[in-house]
Amino acid sequence: MSPPVIWNREGEIAVITIDSPPVNALGHAVRAGLLECALAAAADEAVKAILITCAGRTFIAGADIREFGKPLVEPLLPDVINQIEALNKLVVAAIHGTALGGGFEVALGSHYRIAHATAKVGLPETRLGVFPGAGGTQRTPRLCGAEVALRIMGPGAPMAATQAVKHGLIDEMTEGDDIRSAGLAYCQKLIETKAPIRRSSEDTAHLGDAKNTSLFETLEAEFAQKFKGEVAPQQCVRSVREGLALPFAEAIANERKLFLELMDTPQREGLIHAFFSDRQVSKIPEAKIGQARPLNCIGVVGGGTMGAGIATACLLANIPVVTIERDQAALDAGRERIDAALVGAVKRGKMTQEHKDALMNRSWSGSTDYAALADVDLVIEAVFENMDVKKSVFAELDKYCKAGAILASNTSYLDVDEIAASISRPKDVLGLHFFSPAHVMKLLEVVVAKESANDVVATAFALAKKLRKVAVRAGVCDGFIGNRILGNYLKCAYYMVEDGVSPYQLDRAVKAFGYPMGPFEMGDLAGLDIGWATRKRKADTLDPRERTVAFIDKICEQGWFGQKTGKGFYAYEKGVRGGTERPEVLAIIEASRAEASITAKSYSDEEIVERYLSALINEAANVIEEGIALRPLDVDQTSLYGYGFPRWRGGPMKYADMVGLSKVVENIERYAKEDDYFWRAAPLLKKLVADHRNFDSLNQV
Repeated sequence: MSPPVIWNREGEIAVITIDSPPVNALGHAVRAGLLECALAAAADEAVKAILITCAGRTFIAGADIREFGKPLVEPLLPDVINQIEALNKLVVAAIHGTALGGGFEVALGSHYRIAHATAKVGLPETRLGVFPGAGGTQRTPRLCGAEVALRIMGPGAPMAATQAVKHGLIDEMTEGDDIRSAGLAYCQKLIETKAPIRRSSEDTAHLGDAKNTSLFETLEAEFAQKFKGEVAPQQCVRSVREGLALPFAEAIANERKLFLELMDTPQREGLIHAFFSDRQVSKIPEAKIGQARPLNCIGVVGGGTMGAGIATACLLANIPVVTIERDQAALDAGRERIDAALVGAVKRGKMTQEHKDALMNRSWSGSTDYAALADVDLVIEAVFENMDVKKSVFAELDKYCKAGAILASNTSYLDVDEIAASISRPKDVLGLHFFSPAHVMKLLEVVVAKESANDVVATAFALAKKLRKVAVRAGVCDGFIGNRILGNYLKCAYYMVEDGVSPYQLDRAVKAFGYPMGPFEMGDLAGLDIGWATRKRKADTLDPRERTVAFIDKICEQGWFGQKTGKGFYAYEKGVRGGTERPEVLAIIEASRAEASITAKSYSDEEIVERYLSALINEAANVIEEGIALRPLDVDQTSLYGYGFPRWRGGPMKYADMVGLSKVVENIERYAKEDDYFWRAAPLLKKLVADHRNFDSLNQV
């Protein structure tokens, strides 16, 4: 087996080649090999310049994820980079593909950088709960200034090479196909012009930024608002601010100290879990067996908010779409919604006006006749959430769609097995539960019916990948994974409000935990009538032991459905972001409480969050045990991408593991003294505690 890093001399230039598929990650063997080759090349008297290049489709794409959570073995990356930078021969990094994290830090430690015009660079470590800890927080601001550096490192988003050149992070750009040849030519040019060795650690142009107190205060406030509760972006600001005021060696030592502090935080553990879950969630049994069917054209039945959003998502993925509506007026309205969404994409710079026009003129078509779906490969029904309405649509799809076409329902709650049983081809049926707005929200619940064919499920996951969505496999039950669990912790929220908590205090407490919105704000946004309809649908099935609350329905009876009516739990003014609290709502709650003979009591914010999350975790455990969710990580992904659970906490199952499952069970059993029907500890929770295991142990199966 050949080593992952080799070097050879081409004239006066030593070429170091990293070849460690698939992404040349900086594992121990690569770090050790890179340092060994760099020192050997520098010791060769015939060498005047050293070129660092990578084989395959990319430069060094970052750390080796297989080493995450394990003790690092020397040489450590900061030492490798420091020694490369200290060499007394020109060192040039030739970047193609992506140079991210430690990969870009290697490039920053080189004396010059050349990149292909299509390359991207970045320092995304804050997304994993740390910051660039191999000199990134020190070399970057010395090259481009503190503000630019922090706007790269804080959000962790990659930057195009064309932008990096403007900021002085890249010295030369090439559009040729062969980055190695371009790098050699650049090295030769540097040799011939007697270019000096430039160490970013010695660059003093931006050291004065250390005195710009207002800049750092502004960025701290901005990051606090944007990355609510996250520690790493703030530590990044601190490392830059303190480092620019120190000699470089001391700045690097300070960076390392702050980096190691972050390595020990629960946030890092949560974000690493989310990172790995992103990669595991698509590993489902059906995909190992079934081969995805072709997806050349997709049909969407319904041009309302959801149908238009689904059509837009498909068009943005360059998949042709046929929209079906009941009449021409509805079809025209649907087309306008799709067009408006694409106009928004143009305004955000996601596509050109020409591309948008081409999509609407050539990739989208509409009809009031189901026969227009004769050639589509998959059709998604997105009509009113009513079983009879959906069955009538599927009867038409069964009649007009070709053999082998996949028939999907965008239902949020309804029984997909019942829908499938109503037509002649149940094996071709599944649920595709998009979240609104469908062209923006990343979550897609793939609801697998009992007769869904393996290749149908595999195709749904392939579609999600094309749409750049996170697909989670869900079983059939009322609400599937997300909405079923949501229903339980919403009940808990309603109970707390009836018991004395203000809905506004509850929203604030949940947001302080890290959610972008509280449950009552979320209800206003989604439309309170949706939950009202669900409660009415399920009213006859309630167990007589189940506690019900009156205030939520009384608010709906006033016609207060949230943002769309201008009033819900909050009042909304046109053109004004957010809502204001409403005394009228508090009056309804107080009257409801009096009718139920409940004496109001107070809860601290900590108690509110503890109960709220206990209800979430408990129902999630039931969902896992019943097989509705494949693994705990599927619940985590659903909560992160569909319901706003703070990513830095990993997801509710990971959060429960970190809190301790015995503590969760203890809380639930304490609450059961007040209501032993709602608060029944899930059997899976109790079993895991008895076996001294956690949820993560179930992710390994």
